[in-house]
Amino acid sequence: MLNNLTDCEDGDGGANPGDGNPKESSPFINSTDTEKGKEYDGKNMALFEEEMDTSPMVSSLLSGLANYTNLPQGSREHEEAENNEGGKKKPVQAPRMGTFMGVYLPCLQNIFGVILFLRLTWVVGIAGIMESFCMVFICCSCTMLTAISMSAIATNGVVPAGGSYYMISRSLGPEFGGAVGLCFYLGTTFAGAMYILGTIEILLAYLFPAMAIFKAEDASGEAAAMLNNMRVYGTCVLTCMATVVFVGVKYVNKFALVFLGCVILSILAIYAGVIKSAFDPPNFPICLLGNRTLSRHGFDVCAKLAWEGNETVTTRLWGLFCSSRFLNATCDEYFTRNNVTEIQGIPGAASGLIKENLWSSYLTKGVIVERSGMTSVGLADSTPIDMDHPYVFSDMTSYFTLLVGIYFPSVTGIMAGSNRSGDLRDAQKSIPISHGSSPKTEIMELEGAPSLEFPPWDR
Repeated sequence: MLNNLTDCEDGDGGANPGDGNPKESSPFINSTDTEKGKEYDGKNMALFEEEMDTSPMVSSLLSGLANYTNLPQGSREHEEAENNEGGKKKPVQAPRMGTFMGVYLPCLQNIFGVILFLRLTWVVGIAGIMESFCMVFICCSCTMLTAISMSAIATNGVVPAGGSYYMISRSLGPEFGGAVGLCFYLGTTFAGAMYILGTIEILLAYLFPAMAIFKAEDASGEAAAMLNNMRVYGTCVLTCMATVVFVGVKYVNKFALVFLGCVILSILAIYAGVIKSAFDPPNFPICLLGNRTLSRHGFDVCAKLAWEGNETVTTRLWGLFCSSRFLNATCDEYFTRNNVTEIQGIPGAASGLIKENLWSSYLTKGVIVERSGMTSVGLADSTPIDMDHPYVFSDMTSYFTLLVGIYFPSVTGIMAGSNRSGDLRDAQKSIPISHGSSPKTEIMELEGAPSLEFPPWDR
């Protein structure tokens, strides 16, 4: 406007270049004037943007995947400053990550973690399908409220590098921000310990059981042996992580695309496993004595007697419940009254398993895990249970609020996207979209528009 008035005073007499084109002098991203648009590059003026109608090309998506990184901008700048100490400082590259690569995929990598793969099936088996849906609804409601609040903060001004803690401390003030930041730090620390223990459990229980240093002699000592193994291997993993941080996480970042591929492949494997088990269940036999579940520790054949040649001989299972391996030995009363059967541990969705697991079956610590729907010849209530027998015992008392606390860390992965606010091309737009809320972008007039700034302590 001042330029137009100056041209008129100089007697230029020409037509004003801004007349008839209200977008020419406006700081909108989709302005038709390229020279004017360059002036506002990287200004993060999200409140004055219009929604762009262009969609990403396939080449842009492939390029983003090739440049995908697990490191936030601050970590990269810190390591580059240490490597180039005394030399010429490299110019900081402008953030170029969009919603999909910068927010959605990091959140996906954090949400699909150790809780989902190790504990979700156990939670559903204990709480049942109906209460599990209720549990997921409660946790996701908390996450949705957090995402809405985060989106409101992200659209209320410029969001620089610093992530969730920066937004919280600058919105609530230094007192509340410091308290919340301390809880955020403690939560991240305990989450790291949880992931280390989950890694060791997967390694020793499913992938390489022979790597266990401490091995239990009987079923009652398996928990203590696993705890000692976690202490040894946990110390080794924690030492390796400290070494990686000391050397530089940029070397780990070279495998960021591989880690992302593993997460996506695991998600597809879940759906493929559900479909396959419905028509062709895997062979995963479980041995039952009556309706009591037996641990495979100490025997191999799920039977009392076996045929060798033309004679009947006792099995190793017989020796665990009887005083000797002979047929005339004195055996446990429950073992004598009930038969030994073998069922499939993963019968598939078409077997009616969903109907049987609609409702909860909470257990107290020390009770035997029993198969529902099967009959057995029970004993008197006063008959004691021998803890040395190879039964599967409940190792903890379960209830609804406990299961909520176990499952809740799996829905806190939404912070991974906001923590990368310094890498986003447009944090005010990407964070709300990826977290489920899409506030409308308001087009405000330049004259009389209120200035939305951070509090005085951050100016």
